[in-house]
Amino acid sequence: MTDLDRFTQRIKNLCASNNEQPSIESTRAVVAEINRFLFTTYDDIGTVNTLGNNLQYFSEYHRFWNENYKTVLNLEINDDVCKSVATALHDVYMKTKGRAYTTVYNTNNLSKEDVCLIRMLTANQDFRGSRDFDKLSKLFIKDPSIFNVKKINEDPSNFIKCINMTNLSQNDKRSSYAKKICQFLIDKNATPYEIIDRYNRNVTSLRQALITCNGAGYGKKKADMFIRDMIVLGIWDNVSGFDDIDVASDINTIKVSLRTGILSSAVPLVSSFLDVFGLQYEYVDKMNVQAWRRVWNFWNNDFPGESISSPCILDYFIYNVIGKQFCKDKLCTYRCENGHEFKRNGANIKTCPICRSNGISASQVKIDKKVLPCTDEDGYIAICKSDFYKLNIASPNIKECPFKAICDITNKRQLEPPKAISIMGQTGWTKAYTNQESGGGLMS
Repeated sequence: MTDLDRFTQRIKNLCASNNEQPSIESTRAVVAEINRFLFTTYDDIGTVNTLGNNLQYFSEYHRFWNENYKTVLNLEINDDVCKSVATALHDVYMKTKGRAYTTVYNTNNLSKEDVCLIRMLTANQDFRGSRDFDKLSKLFIKDPSIFNVKKINEDPSNFIKCINMTNLSQNDKRSSYAKKICQFLIDKNATPYEIIDRYNRNVTSLRQALITCNGAGYGKKKADMFIRDMIVLGIWDNVSGFDDIDVASDINTIKVSLRTGILSSAVPLVSSFLDVFGLQYEYVDKMNVQAWRRVWNFWNNDFPGESISSPCILDYFIYNVIGKQFCKDKLCTYRCENGHEFKRNGANIKTCPICRSNGISASQVKIDKKVLPCTDEDGYIAICKSDFYKLNIASPNIKECPFKAICDITNKRQLEPPKAISIMGQTGWTKAYTNQESGGGLMS
């Protein structure tokens, strides 16, 4: 019998003992039992090896989840949908002459050495898209000494302050990350631009070195993103192993994989409060990377000579264009006080343009609804106002999400990506334990 079976039986017994209307006493007992099972621990509950340590189980539910999360979720990659997505991506490639996959960000005409320096010292600080290269590069132009490796190594907290990160989350990690990556460069006696030469210009070897540099903040995702940028921006050339670098898995690339159906789960993904120690998030993250690599493999096999050189080059288009620009509730239907109805991209319209065009005083407007562009016949209104269009990459060939037809068939547009509570943060899982008789506990 599993922990979940025992919990279910206890709830049944509590309910069965109250034949009539539930009393406040029985209600309290049920709530207490739910809290005990989900969120409390005790001395002999057992331990799990994680984060390089033997940590006490968070709760009986944690023990159950640790042993059964893969069976419960049963994530699967759908090859048929992967093939359809690959064909759609190839179509975008042909319509944009490849440009849809090679636009990353503006480097403000900085040298290759300076771009590499800025990116390597800040990629490990990029939590949930919190770092904008344009802003960082302008800080560098104003004062290059901010990015001096030796100075950062001596006073990492000042670096965090100078690049305006002190008001962001997880500051307990940031100074340590800054110091560790600078020490890594000092130990290798190399600048960020030169570091690839220390690994015989093999990006796979460099990635492994970054990942195993403990405390530098370079997990697989951030290492892949950094290396991707260096190749796509033309900072490094004549490298090997680039096809080993994967799509950086984040909430946007996961969202698109779930909504298209290249990746599916047997049950809806659980809340982060139930995903103790981020087991679901790590599982989905890993499978998401595999799913996008499968898409890339189909693309290469079906359209040789008309594809990209590595899965990671999908990242900008999937993450920024589809995930952040197309696959959001951006098409708004407005209604004014005079009864006029119109649709626009975004929620920033204040007065009625129809009133204004008819020569009457423009009345105030309210939003009736917000929808995904792919669910409305006028979705092109939002698509054509996207940043992707402003870069003049898509016009006039792409006026709807390239995955619209796929999502029409799979019918999974409502699916959301997983979120994770910090494992090591000040309010994370490692500090959220509470004993059964103590009360209090978890903070997200």
